[in-house]
Amino acid sequence: MVCLVSRSGREMQRYNETGGRQVVGCIPYRYKQNIDGSMSNELEVLLVTSQKTPTFMFPKGGWELDETLEEAASRESLEEAGVIGIVEQELGEWSFISKRYGIYYEGHMFPLLVKEQHDTWAEKNLRTRLWMNVVEARDVCQHWWMKEALDILVHRLTLH
Repeated sequence: MVCLVSRSGREMQRYNETGGRQVVGCIPYRYKQNIDGSMSNELEVLLVTSQKTPTFMFPKGGWELDETLEEAASRESLEEAGVIGIVEQELGEWSFISKRYGIYYEGHMFPLLVKEQHDTWAEKNLRTRLWMNVVEARDVCQHWWMKEALDILVHRLTLH
């Protein structure tokens, strides 16, 4: 069963020493299927629109006090994109300035190998999700630090 309600509020949020939120994001990915149903080696990643604008990004949100980084990454992917999978080794940690508050936030990014995609999810009515290839994703993603995480993921996957 899938949870159809997103966590909300900032009471459980983690903050860094300068008062910036600690956020966790995920790059949901899969390998495209060939016409015959076999797996190709073409990587696809899943992006979602922001709640406030039609711009694309990877699922991300606040890291909460009662969860690990990996649990937060998994939760955000389910809430924002309706996907479940295997959270893999962290891609890195970035500091970026919040456009809204002008202070430094900490962002952690993880890859998520997608195993299930649901037709209904918590933020379905708030966001659009779209699978795309890496070149398209890099072009439309609005955050430089997420683009860097995508580059790290692609490099990591091409080494295997």
